[in-house]
Amino acid sequence: MRAGSSYSVRTRPAPASPALRMTSVRVRCVLLMLALLFLALIARAVYLQVVQQDFLQNQGEARFRRTLTLEANRGVITDRNGEPLAISTPVQTIWASPADMEPVPPAKLRELAGLLDLSPEELSAKLSDRKKEFVYIKRQISPELAEKVMALGVPGIAKQQEFRRFYPTGEIMSHIIGFTGVDGKGQEGVELAREKMLSGKDGRRVVLKDRRGHIIEDVAAIEPPRDGQKLALAVDQRIQYLAYREIKAAVEANKAKAGSVVVLDAHSGELLALANFPSFNPNNRVGVTPEMMRNRGVIDLFEPGSTMKPLSISLALEHHKASLKTVLDTHSYMIGPATIRDVSPQASLDILGIIQKSSNVGTSKLALMSSPEEFWKHYDALGFGRAPETGFPGEAGGRLRDWHKWRPIEQATMSFGYGVSVSLIQMARAYTIFANDGVMLPISLYRTANPMPGKRVLDTGTAHEMRDLLIANSQPGGGAVNGRIIGYSIGAKSGTARKLEGRSYVANKHRALFMGFAPGHAPKVIVAVMIDEPSAGKYYGGAVAAPVFANVAGGALRTLNVPPDEPSNNTLLPESTPVPADF
Repeated sequence: MRAGSSYSVRTRPAPASPALRMTSVRVRCVLLMLALLFLALIARAVYLQVVQQDFLQNQGEARFRRTLTLEANRGVITDRNGEPLAISTPVQTIWASPADMEPVPPAKLRELAGLLDLSPEELSAKLSDRKKEFVYIKRQISPELAEKVMALGVPGIAKQQEFRRFYPTGEIMSHIIGFTGVDGKGQEGVELAREKMLSGKDGRRVVLKDRRGHIIEDVAAIEPPRDGQKLALAVDQRIQYLAYREIKAAVEANKAKAGSVVVLDAHSGELLALANFPSFNPNNRVGVTPEMMRNRGVIDLFEPGSTMKPLSISLALEHHKASLKTVLDTHSYMIGPATIRDVSPQASLDILGIIQKSSNVGTSKLALMSSPEEFWKHYDALGFGRAPETGFPGEAGGRLRDWHKWRPIEQATMSFGYGVSVSLIQMARAYTIFANDGVMLPISLYRTANPMPGKRVLDTGTAHEMRDLLIANSQPGGGAVNGRIIGYSIGAKSGTARKLEGRSYVANKHRALFMGFAPGHAPKVIVAVMIDEPSAGKYYGGAVAAPVFANVAGGALRTLNVPPDEPSNNTLLPESTPVPADF
């Protein structure tokens, strides 16, 4: 090397060790894997958010989305004066979603069961099916109890508001009003007949709930419930109370099987009262039997006995086959192999005497003056054999056979109330012809400003003649004396009918009946009474059913502020006064 010259020497880097080279490869692999994983996550997110979005949203909503029913408030039912007869009060229902629940700890289960008056086994059975998303635990409990349940904090247990029906008059008006079931739907009576009007329409609310059953979000607008409409009945609660009190007392005093009473407005046909005994409390139906729930005044059919006689006699007067001066031979006589006879035989009777002595012979002879077709048309015009269309569920139409199939004996017996079946409300309606100048009125169960027009059955003159005859029947010597009311005249007819069992009449089983109107000269109310199988010694309608008529009609007139029409009538016949036979 020469002096002064410069030069550089290049050195090669030392070759990497094998360990370092291996580390570098691993780092690159890890980074590559992380990049691939990141890309996969991005792809998965895109797939879920775009491709699977609808599916996943539906699945989430299926698990946590709930549609809550907002129950409509059922319409109030009132009497004609606005007094409440059926109202709805708010209550709470406890429900669960077993599909969203974890097993409840035994201690909590026992505590929850105790609050709800359930056995732990019963509660566990309700929660055991994990596939169910909704199950009722306890319905219609008080809000206070519901708060105690929710305070336990059991996941999956929830509450919702419902309404429970309450009936202030209890058993007094149960057969008219009926009742609703636990789901709030009408089961009997007016509650069933006017279900659509009363029920309204439930609303909806769609929400998301967490696993503890708490609402975390409203996901759809609330559809508000539409409450049911208010319904005013024609019934007067005060008169209904009187009717129930009197029929209950009569059934118990006479050791009878049952009894019914119907009160109608004589000029509008409005149903002022309808009471039956036995009855039931619709607020607590534990132990209630079907017999107690029978609306006997509307669905029970019977042969009306002598209460039918004024209706059949009116046909002979209407067609001028007889007059008030007509006198008939009332000795027993034969129709084919059958004998028509009276319980209190008389040699002869005029029309008033036939009614006062309740003569089967005289009534049948008057009936046979008309042809079978004429007689059938008369009974048909009175509504027998057809449902009266009052609006009550299950109302009976009765039985009136085709006149082409009658034998002479059948026309005769139908004239005094055998061989034809009717309901008590049909008989009350038929008697409107005597109180309303010959026009039969349709029965109105609901309060209305425009009553339905009636149907003329008798001429006004015939109706007035029959009214006078029935008023005379309440005077001494008549069969309706025990139905008299202090201060008021009445027009009425009693009846006693043997009960038919199978194909024969039972000698010791009767129905006691009494039909009439008051005041007699200007009728305001029509009252019909039926007592089934009185067995305390008395069984005639004039002895058993007449006092019910007197008390109910008298109370109704005073309630309606009807002035007395007989101020001098301040005494009644003693209870021991003999009552003419009214078979």
